[in-house]
Amino acid sequence: METGVHSKAERPDPKVGGGAATVANGPRKRAAPQRLSSVAMAVRLLKTFSEGEAEIGVTSLAKRLGVAKSTVYRLASTLVSEGMLEQNRENEKYRLGIALFGLGALVRQRMNVSTEARPFLFELREATNETVHLAILERTEIMYVLNLESNHAIRMRADLGSRKPAFCTAEGRAILAFQTPAFIEEIFALGFEPRTIKTDTDPAHIRAALEQVRRDGYAREDEQCELGMRSIAAPIRNDTGRVVAAVGIAGPLQRLPDETIAGFAPLVINSANIISARLGYKSVANL
Repeated sequence: METGVHSKAERPDPKVGGGAATVANGPRKRAAPQRLSSVAMAVRLLKTFSEGEAEIGVTSLAKRLGVAKSTVYRLASTLVSEGMLEQNRENEKYRLGIALFGLGALVRQRMNVSTEARPFLFELREATNETVHLAILERTEIMYVLNLESNHAIRMRADLGSRKPAFCTAEGRAILAFQTPAFIEEIFALGFEPRTIKTDTDPAHIRAALEQVRRDGYAREDEQCELGMRSIAAPIRNDTGRVVAAVGIAGPLQRLPDETIAGFAPLVINSANIISARLGYKSVANL
């Protein structure tokens, strides 16, 4: 967050006899590209599959791609090792792998969260007149996928796609607090680097802060990511109940004293709950 005032393809066939390459009806056409990079060929191979043809054998793949079966074997073996393809042991045909499902789910998740959250983030900004963020977790960092700036001259901002450490941001803590213990331990094992002179990197203190998030339903951060700025954030859940994002507001210390934070917290939590419901989450209170 920043602070401040708005603040190969093949060559054509060689010319015949040294003169212009011609045929009876005119100039010789360029030969079609024959060689493609391995990456491009792998993409073409994956795109060969469809809902109507979920499994395809090597011979058929080779014919459709216009390459030797040995090339298909090589590409398929690599894709299988990466989880992009699977092989049916009974008929030896290939099908798309679970890794592709995971990648697709990530894309859909980002699109769904941003789309469903947008109108409620505008409402939250109207209610608080502070900068509103929507962030997702990317391993040890958060990435901002929506940013609505405050109308105040002095405000916090975060460019779309920018990243910050999860452990010292309100949005990051709101998400981390509800991840699996194993995942949290992986994050702690990597250690923490301070961003400001007020960043607390003590593992015991960070664990206590995450526990506080679980009790309160929202996270807060005081100058640990940006000096002079405070922020609060609440977790957003998907239809399975997993926390996949966080909505937060941020502003300068002088505009966000403790009493203002206390008044804004229910608004942030309510926005997160509404977005979660839009994503299909059903809380115990609504069952």
